Amino acid sequence: MCYCRRRSPWLFHLNSGSCNGCDIEIVAALAPRYDAEQLGVRLEGSPRHADILCVTGPVTRNAVCAIKTVYGQVCGPKAVVAIGSCPATTNVFIDSRTLDGPLGKHIPVDVFVPGCPPRPDAIIEGVAKAAQILAERGDEVPEVITAAEVQA
Repeated sequence: MCYCRRRSPWLFHLNSGSCNGCDIEIVAALAPRYDAEQLGVRLEGSPRHADILCVTGPVTRNAVCAIKTVYGQVCGPKAVVAIGSCPATTNVFIDSRTLDGPLGKHIPVDVFVPGCPPRPDAIIEGVAKAAQILAERGDEVPEVITAAEVQA
């Protein structure tokens, strides 16, 4: 199972309030020019089928509950990739009243892909690092987030 996760990671993309610059670059990474799908990377429509959670954008107050819910729905072992500068540091939106800090404040982040927006090859490299981390984790006990923690 760990070998399969390393060779064909399935991703779930979550936009937590971004300008869509990083979202376009994720699509470009999967398009024919960079073609991450030939490496086994697949974008999934459900977090329950994904191995890696890719988050873009600064974390808005409205998105915090959704982020925690989706993180809880990804089966373990799982990895989180923060794509772009916004989830890592909130970038130019740092003093905004609508934000609730960087992504690492709410869920554990395994790989940060820097850039505003990052290039598709950097995104593919970040996903590859996350797949390697995921394969090394093996059969950890999955982390469960309860409904009370989500609302807190």
